[in-house]
Amino acid sequence: MAKGNIGVTTENIFPVIKKFLYSDHEIFLREMVSNAVDATQKLKTLATQGEFNGSTDGLKVSVKLDKGAGTLTFSDNGIGMTEDEIERYINQIAFSGVTDFLDKYKENAGSIIGHFGLGFYSAFMVADKVEIFTKSYKEGAEAVKWSCDGSPAYETEPCDKEERGSDIVLHISEDCKEFLEEGKISMLLNKYCKFMAVPVVFGKKQEWDKDEKKMKDTDEDNVINNVEPLWTKQPSGLKDEDYKEFYKTLYPMSDEPLFWIHLNVDFPFHLTGILYFPRVQSNMDLQRNKIQIFCNQVFVTDQVEGIVPEFLTLLHGVIDSPDIPLNVSRSYLQSDANVKKIATYITKKVADRLSGIFKNDRKDFEQKWDDLKIFINFGMLTDEAFYDRAKDFTLLKDTEGKYFTLEEYKTLITSEQTDKDGTLVYLYANNAEEEYTYIEAAKAKGYSVLLMDGQLDTSVVSMLEQKLEKSRFTRVDSDILERLIVKEDAKKVELSEDDSKKLTEAFKGKLPTIEKATINVEIQAMGEDGVPATFTQSEYMRRMKDISRYQSGMGFYQQMPDSYNLVLNSDNAIIKAVLADTEGKSDTISQIIDLALLQTGLLKGADLDRFIKRSAKLLQA
Repeated sequence: MAKGNIGVTTENIFPVIKKFLYSDHEIFLREMVSNAVDATQKLKTLATQGEFNGSTDGLKVSVKLDKGAGTLTFSDNGIGMTEDEIERYINQIAFSGVTDFLDKYKENAGSIIGHFGLGFYSAFMVADKVEIFTKSYKEGAEAVKWSCDGSPAYETEPCDKEERGSDIVLHISEDCKEFLEEGKISMLLNKYCKFMAVPVVFGKKQEWDKDEKKMKDTDEDNVINNVEPLWTKQPSGLKDEDYKEFYKTLYPMSDEPLFWIHLNVDFPFHLTGILYFPRVQSNMDLQRNKIQIFCNQVFVTDQVEGIVPEFLTLLHGVIDSPDIPLNVSRSYLQSDANVKKIATYITKKVADRLSGIFKNDRKDFEQKWDDLKIFINFGMLTDEAFYDRAKDFTLLKDTEGKYFTLEEYKTLITSEQTDKDGTLVYLYANNAEEEYTYIEAAKAKGYSVLLMDGQLDTSVVSMLEQKLEKSRFTRVDSDILERLIVKEDAKKVELSEDDSKKLTEAFKGKLPTIEKATINVEIQAMGEDGVPATFTQSEYMRRMKDISRYQSGMGFYQQMPDSYNLVLNSDNAIIKAVLADTEGKSDTISQIIDLALLQTGLLKGADLDRFIKRSAKLLQA
């Protein structure tokens, strides 16, 4: 028997500190299985080099739970270790067995994932004692047992293990008994080991016993992982159904994706993966963090914000790269140079894919636009480089359901919707039904109206005003039609100051009280055929309040009252009649106001009921 103290030196202490940056104790399971997978992959590498002549068939990793004994065991039939290798890779913390191995076999060791020696010590996050029973593949090697109770002291001695490989036994601590529950281990294996490159076995498959009326174990191993996930295969050999089925595997309860990108890069970094475009129409936050990041088929994280550009967090799928660090914190990932290069590459690939669909099948692209829009808009709002690529395939949809690129729409409206100062005015509606009257009035004048009813469209409007030269976006109900696109100086109101004041006061006295809103009255000459009155809402304040719902730091806009204008048409015969007899036309004033409110959708509940009853009385009169 040998005894000693585990070596820790100042020059290699920093990697040990990284161990404490694991976000959860549960990461130990990933490390244990990863190390076991490494051991099998090392054996394969040695076989290809002619340094191991035995069979590499049947390589696997087994996880065994013994609740009674309080142990969790990770077994492999891989390379194993000699006593000298235990001294080098276990007793000297942070001496990486993989680093040493890669130096020798760097051309053929692409599947080795772990940092053996460091990840191993994550076991002590959940165990108060760890034992290793191991036997090297080397001819004549003797089996060795190593044990440690979490202190620097350890013991090694011969053992009677007959087969090559390693069994690592964790004696689970009292405060970590949750890791002795079968359901917990099954969940963690599914989370971290679902796509590892070697079969991972946890118990036996079960089937229903009709006689005993319960599930019973069979003789077949319960392999929890898919050793050849779809992203490891060549795209040329895959069909659409393969991608759709894999998506169901990743997200069982999700709708079918719109389309996908299969990533396969060898230079300047190694990267494989599949990214799916989900059907995202609203509730962006519920759709985020659906990308799973892997390192050689080992799950790293699904908390990708700060690692990939923000708008890419709306994509679903997997990214796998050996250039992504495995045993580090999320904050370290965010600053890693390789991770940043990968993020830039993916942004370009996403833009290229969208552009390709637009150019090759515009009809299909238009059919998918309503689902794609929130993703593309989010990308343009948060990533300047993506905006530069996306502006050529971004679409605008009008209220008739027709689609236009930015350049096409500019050409369409330039002749009719340029104001007297040379500014191109884009008219839009947020709700086609509520703003129907305003939309129809604008169309009757020869104007086109866009439908901007998406979650981010208000922010997009503000962005496009900055990007497009001498352009302005105005909601179709933000002003009277004559002032939406001013072609000439406004017609003067032919009322005296006293008449204007008299008319204004008469209508102010009948205005309803709308919670958190102010209503101003103004008079404008809108022609004899124009409606008696119309309500408009301030473009600036309404837009700021809309944006503040989704943008932090703007909450004070939500506390400010809505601002409406009741615009009276001084040319209209009904308004002239009211002016002639403001006292006698009290019901008429209320009816005019209610008609204008009805136009905006603001007339609701008891106010709407009163309007209907008053209208009925007027008809009877």
